[in-house]
Amino acid sequence: MELSTIQKVAVFALPVLFAITLHEAAHGYVAKYFGDMTAYAAGRISLNPLRHIDPVGTILMPLLTMLTPFIFGWAKPVPVNFANLRNPKRDMLWVAAAGPFSNLLMAVCWGLLFRISIDMDAGNPAQAWLRSVGEAGVFVNVIFFALNLFPLPPLDGGRIMVSLLPRRLAFKFAQIERYGFFILLALLFTGILGTVLTPIVSVTLYFVALICGIPSGALL
Repeated sequence: MELSTIQKVAVFALPVLFAITLHEAAHGYVAKYFGDMTAYAAGRISLNPLRHIDPVGTILMPLLTMLTPFIFGWAKPVPVNFANLRNPKRDMLWVAAAGPFSNLLMAVCWGLLFRISIDMDAGNPAQAWLRSVGEAGVFVNVIFFALNLFPLPPLDGGRIMVSLLPRRLAFKFAQIERYGFFILLALLFTGILGTVLTPIVSVTLYFVALICGIPSGALL
């Protein structure tokens, strides 16, 4: 059944909120593990969504892009002082990767919820809601996983590239960050970003369905 816009907002609200909140908290937790206490001192290693919500990035942008192939949004960035990490260049990779891989883990969790809904009695009033929100949770988190691994600063994939590149190239590549947001928006609204990410999203969805035991064709 095709959902109305209001129904889509109701179904996607919880998955989007968790996807963005836990993504940012994961950055802060891993930064703390590797020696930077900045996020911890600012109270940002928290599951409280109010500590991470950005009115434009967490609410407005997901609403505006909900009807496009790729939901786009962000939270208030968790403050990380990379100089405080025990090995800044190396540990930057783990801090950056924590966000998208938290989304991958959440995609599996929502997938398991979706799998449970398949086995429920179709007459159960909770079945349709669980199925819809589980499917939305997988979809949102897989997109956030793929999007954030895109190698463009200030996305996590860009920071991972800075960590992996030789120092001279890493320094030059990091300079792109000042223009990164505008480049990302241009790629999004011209459809180039969707073309690049679609194969990654499709493969990731396949593996999430496989891990969760979801029958072929049942998800999305």
